[in-house]
Amino acid sequence: MVDQLSSTFAALADPTRRAILARLAKGEATVTELAEPFAMSLPAVSKHLKVLEKAGLIMRGRSAQWRPCRLDAEPLKAVADWVGDYKQFWESSFDRMDTLLKDLRKGQIDG
Repeated sequence: MVDQLSSTFAALADPTRRAILARLAKGEATVTELAEPFAMSLPAVSKHLKVLEKAGLIMRGRSAQWRPCRLDAEPLKAVADWVGDYKQFWESSFDRMDTLLKDLRKGQIDG
């Protein structure tokens, strides 16, 4: 069984799916509306939507013949939290690099 974080990352690995999520962040859309910017068939877009739905990143409603898709950003919070765990590492690395650059500049001025 694949954990939620792995499913989310797998879904986010594709640029088309990321673009779909970016569009859905602006509001609900139909499959046809989501397909407009892409040079692919509706069935191909539907396959992307199924991956996003399986990962829990979108929900599909039903309103008569209209099946709007909408973003469910909850799994993205888990990604942000996971990435946030590495914030201290990067900040520390940048602080060390900043110190090194200052020391190098000081050596050029003093030397």
